[in-house]
This record gives sequence, C-alpha cells and structure tokens, in this order.
Amino acid sequence: MQNESTPEIPLAADGRPLEQSLQRALRAQKIRAFLLVVPLLVFVLITFLAPIADMLYRAVDNRIVSETLPRTVEALSDWEESENEPPEEDVFIALYYDLFFAAENKIHTRLGSRLNYQETGMSSLFRRTGRRVDRFDTDELTDAFIDFDPRWEDPTHWITLSEHPEFANQLPETAGVWDDWTQLLIAEEDELSEEEPEDLIYFALYRDLNNIGQPVALMDNWSETVSAAQSFEPVSLREQFADADEDWLLPSVWGTIKRFSPTITDGYLLNAVDMQKTADGIEAQPESRQIYGLLFGRTLFMSLVITISSILLAYPISYFLTSLPMRKANLLLILVLLPFWTSLLVRTSAWKVLLQQQGVINDLLVWVGLVDDANRLVMMNNQTGTIIAMTHILLPFMILPMYSVMRTIPPSYVRAAKSLGATNWTAFWRVYFPQSVPGIGAGSILVFIMAIGYYITPAIVGGTEGIFISNRIAYHISSSLNWGLASALGGILLLAVVILYWLYDKFVGIDNLKLG
Repeated sequence: MQNESTPEIPLAADGRPLEQSLQRALRAQKIRAFLLVVPLLVFVLITFLAPIADMLYRAVDNRIVSETLPRTVEALSDWEESENEPPEEDVFIALYYDLFFAAENKIHTRLGSRLNYQETGMSSLFRRTGRRVDRFDTDELTDAFIDFDPRWEDPTHWITLSEHPEFANQLPETAGVWDDWTQLLIAEEDELSEEEPEDLIYFALYRDLNNIGQPVALMDNWSETVSAAQSFEPVSLREQFADADEDWLLPSVWGTIKRFSPTITDGYLLNAVDMQKTADGIEAQPESRQIYGLLFGRTLFMSLVITISSILLAYPISYFLTSLPMRKANLLLILVLLPFWTSLLVRTSAWKVLLQQQGVINDLLVWVGLVDDANRLVMMNNQTGTIIAMTHILLPFMILPMYSVMRTIPPSYVRAAKSLGATNWTAFWRVYFPQSVPGIGAGSILVFIMAIGYYITPAIVGGTEGIFISNRIAYHISSSLNWGLASALGGILLLAVVILYWLYDKFVGIDNLKLG
C-alpha cells in the first residue's frame, strides 16, 4: 500500500509560510491606513464631536448651585415648599456661611443669574444681599468673645486652636468655616497669622459651644469659655436676611433654590419646550411665555417651504444644464457658483434693499402697474422676506447635487422610451425622474438641515415674524448668557436633524443619496 505524501506548504521568500506572510502584510497595510486617517479622526473629534458633547452636557449641567451653596442645599433637604412657609433658622445660617464666601469669591452674581432664569428677581436679590452679608450684626458675638478673653482677637490663638486634634470633632461648624476662610486667604495670598478672623467664624464658634456635648479641653479655661458662650445674647440670621431683603421670607425663593440644587437638571430642557418645574411638579409655562414651541414649529415649516421652493427652482435649471454641451454647461455653472464668491452678509443685505417697500422690486411693480403706489407689497421683516432670501442663498446647494446626478443619466434611456411609444411626459416621469430622485434627496436633506440652523438671514430680513429658533439660540449665547438654555435648544434641534436623517433612511434609503 502506497503512503500518501504530505502536501507541500508554499513558502514566501523569507522562508515563512505564504499564507502567514500574506496575513502579516495585510495587517501591516491596515495599520498604515489607520495611521493615515488618525489626524482626520483627531480633527473630527476635537472640532465636531467634542463641541456637541459639551453642548449636550451644558443642557443638563447645574453644578453652580450645589457648589456655591453646599451648606444651604444640605440644610434645605428637610424643608418642604408645600408648607408655604420660609425655612427654619438653620437654613438661614447655612446661607449666611455660603453667601459670605460666594461674595468674597465674587461668584454670587453668577448664581443669581442662574436662578434668575427660573425665578425673576433672584439676580438682584443675590446681588443686594451679597453686598451686605459681611456687615450682618454678628459682630456682637465677636465683641462678646473678645471681652471675655482678649486672646480671641489674636489670629495665632485661632491657629493654635485649629491645630488641636479634637478641633474638628468638638467644633465641626467652626472647623468647616475656618477651613473655607483659610482657603480664601490662600487664594488671595494673604498671611493667615496677620488676618483677624471674620465675624462669621465667631458666630460658628458660638453655635458649636451652644451645641457641644461632652467638652474636651481645647485650651486653658475651656469650660469657662463654653459657659460664657452659652450666656451670650443670640443673633437671628433670619431677621438679618429679612432686613437685607424681605424676599428671603418668600417660600418661592427657597423653592427655586431647592428645585435647582441637583448637579444634573432637566430645567433647561423643560424651558426649551415651554414647560417649567414648580412646587407641584412639571407644568406648562404661562401662555405669555410660551415662545419656543412656536419658534420650533416656524423653523421646521419655513425650512420645508424653502426646501420645496429650492427644488422647484433648481430642477429645471439642473435639467437645462445637463441638456447643454459640457463646455457651455460648465460656463453657466459658474453663474451658479458665483454667489459663493460673495459674503453671506452682503447677499442678505442686498435682499433687504430689494425687498423693502421703497425698494427695487416694489418700484418695478409700481412702474409696470401691477401694484398701486399706496399699496406696496410688504416683503420685509416677515416670513416672506426670509423665504425669498434664504431660497436664493441655499439654491446652489440644491442645484449642485441635482446636476451631478442628472449628468450621469444616459439620454438614450429617454430616447428608448419614446421609441417604444411613450409621450414626452411619460418618458420623463417614468424613466428620467426616478433616476434623478437621489439628487433631489441629497439636495433636500442638505438644504433643509442648513435652513433650520440659519440665523444671520432671518435676523436681517425676518423681523419678529420671520426669525428662527437659531436666532433665539444666538441671543442666549451672546446676550442673556443663558448657555444652558441655548444648549438645550441646540440639543433639540440636533435631535430633529437626527430624526430627519432616520426618516430619510427609512423611507428613501440613505444608500440612494448621491452627489454624482
């Protein structure tokens, strides 16, 4: 019986098996290809994905309240706005500590601006109180401690006390305020041993000594100090805040602080859809403040009108260009591209000159007798002006995809249909048009997405009736500085684009989208 011989494995020039050598070469080729696109991936990540992620995070970011008022947020956890009463003294004490350091760090006005987005008047409330908080009448306790023992006026005495191992256990409130104050001095590059402690530190010491359990001697005559502190005249911070501004006694003020104290909030997103958070839950905004639903609806409707008008104008132009010889078509295509050589602001301003009641178009209509001089058309500061100007600006973005797709349709198809007895209309509608749909789809999705994000043209020619949601986003970014609401509006607009893309893929197919 003859033994079967083992098949010989082909080898490469380096002696390795050929299959292994090919796999190694392919792997090296893939690595080189990946390294070539790494710069592009990094660029897209930095300039596209990172800004979108930052925008989406800003739409729910609410750290400023809890970071600026940490003690107040914790003290408010047991207070219920439904009781329709201002909180107890402990909450005002916590606010006293937090607002003092916020005012020293000059961040209380930012907090007021944040809360003012939800409750009108919060900005001025924090600004006025921040100017007065360091002058509250807690200096009476400061004088009482110094009268009892003059060493309390010496910063080194406080430093020695703070270094005691039991300082934080025996005097937790004082230790917390002392740490914040020392951090403030470090930030301001002041010497701790040369700065006299603030009144709120004495107030915190008074509070701790009145709540102390089994005292551990932190210094000599400690028991006498505890007894003396318990005999001092108390100071009501609730009255101090009420004297600074009576609004601090309003439950709605404290309810706003509590509702927007979490680090993550849905408040911006609710405002973006004309809703709000109240003591009773989520409710609709008052009818006089419901604006964003109207703007979103107007933006989508007008963008759709602009897209349709661009299709109606671009299709015959593209069809005509494809029927011409290449040389003439390229020459006329320069006219299509010519607007790109002119500033967007200049083109929009030109439409403002053309469309106004004393503009060129109205003068021409009056001259030919189509319009009476007393009844000139109003085409500025309304939706009409926005649609006309934006259709002109976005028309090239519709023509180019259409033309590039139509150019690839063989004319012989239409001729073959006619030779089989089809009329001109039937040949166009049944043979030519279906093949041009990918170009229509590409141009439509391009124009629609660009239209919903435009804000320069609506701002110039749209007036109050023709502005888009993008104009409101620009306002919150540059004027009101409400970046959270602007991000929420931008996030909803991004969601609308994603849904549009999904619908296009579902009903048309993204594979059918062609640019030529």
